[in-house]
Amino acid sequence: MSKQDGIATAAEDSDVDPILRIRDLTVRFEMDRGTSRVLNGVDLDIRRNEIIGIVGESGSGKSMLASALLDAVVAPGITDGEITYHPPTDEPIDVLDLSEEARRQFRWEEISMVFQGALSSFNPTMDIRGHFEETLEAHGYPIGPGIDRAAELLNDLYLDPDRVLESYPHELSGGMKQRALIALALVLEPEVLVMDEPTAALDLLMQRSIVSLLADIRDKHDLTMVFITHDLPLVTKLADRIGVLYAFEFVEVGETEAILRDPAHPYTRALLNATPNLDAPLEEMRPIDGSAPDPVNVPSGCAYHSRCPLATDDCEREQPRMESVTGSHDVACHHWTEVDEIPLTNEVDR
Repeated sequence: MSKQDGIATAAEDSDVDPILRIRDLTVRFEMDRGTSRVLNGVDLDIRRNEIIGIVGESGSGKSMLASALLDAVVAPGITDGEITYHPPTDEPIDVLDLSEEARRQFRWEEISMVFQGALSSFNPTMDIRGHFEETLEAHGYPIGPGIDRAAELLNDLYLDPDRVLESYPHELSGGMKQRALIALALVLEPEVLVMDEPTAALDLLMQRSIVSLLADIRDKHDLTMVFITHDLPLVTKLADRIGVLYAFEFVEVGETEAILRDPAHPYTRALLNATPNLDAPLEEMRPIDGSAPDPVNVPSGCAYHSRCPLATDDCEREQPRMESVTGSHDVACHHWTEVDEIPLTNEVDR
């Protein structure tokens, strides 16, 4: 039984309308020194029209989760488990069992993705209009209405459509390229937008600006968004819920307010206390001791136990199951009822 079974039970017993249901999702790479599991038995329900933030340290499995949602893990990676997509009207789709042609259509028309680094996502020899036309043609969409939609999306993102469509990537600023890439990802009217560190290369002001625009885009176009980032303060401004990944598994999932005000996992508290905050005294910043585990050699029991001040012998021996804290707030920790012993020294506001 997966340690994430608590999430599945809670979701199935509620009125949650999942657009994506993930069960026992594992991504592994066979290496000379052993099997590297970069996702390990992940369970999660992504609700229709929500924005869910996925956070964790570098190497925690965030980007692999993003790729797996589109069945886009590159070889020699092996993806196992279940990802079920629930369209608004049609029958559920088994994402990991699609034919090559069905998968090609699915990736743009149902779930689309914005990758980290807008510059590398554009062909420097092609103007922005050409990128939209190429995408529309590849999926059999009429060019005229498609470009009209592109112009609408660019306008929604506070860009001048006429200028941007005729520009080459190098003629746009980083923030403009990132917004153009978001418009390109939405031109085929997908139901779900997955974003992998979409603002990492931008300055703080532009990050905040794009986050604000994304909330408006979600509401106008009835989107579901998966926002993947290492930047916890950034995602709290946007997300309805937050899932915290550690060592390739979810350790806590809950409404954003609950995660901020009453985090139940020691790792989540450590993340919050390590978050840069201009209002917090420097001496109150608490870097997380130790390092994340090697995916080939994840420790037994709770993977966080070597870094956790609450760890006991049980944590070394037994993997904690996901269980309910309150409502839709779930945590995988043997000692979550004692977590207040780790004070929150750094307050992160929404």
